[in-house]
Amino acid sequence: MKIEHVALFVTDLEKAKDFFVTFLNGKANDGYHNTNTDFRSYFISFDNGARLELMTRPELVEQNKSPYRTGYAHVAFSVGSKEAVDELTAKLDAAGYSVTSGPRTTGDGYYESCIIALEDNMIEITE
Repeated sequence: MKIEHVALFVTDLEKAKDFFVTFLNGKANDGYHNTNTDFRSYFISFDNGARLELMTRPELVEQNKSPYRTGYAHVAFSVGSKEAVDELTAKLDAAGYSVTSGPRTTGDGYYESCIIALEDNMIEITE
């Protein structure tokens, strides 16, 4: 058993796609558009086989995205080394994304940083 993909609704589909392609080396498909519902999506694939589906539709409702809520908390990306965590965190910070913690070693042994990106959703960058 494996997780086939994780899906995330966003209001700005192109900006979300560009984030994962530019900063996290994702590869986007050509996209999908259902002309009956105006649902649109991209699948973003990563080197290890993981996939993320980014989706949008006109009737999306914004919700409070407190970091301490039930449901989706974050998506974590392993970049291979502490140096790569530091470099990507600095690159995201310079691009205007909010670094909420780290880089640091957590109590459970992860070297990580947390970034608020993509419409106030958290992305975790790990070793």
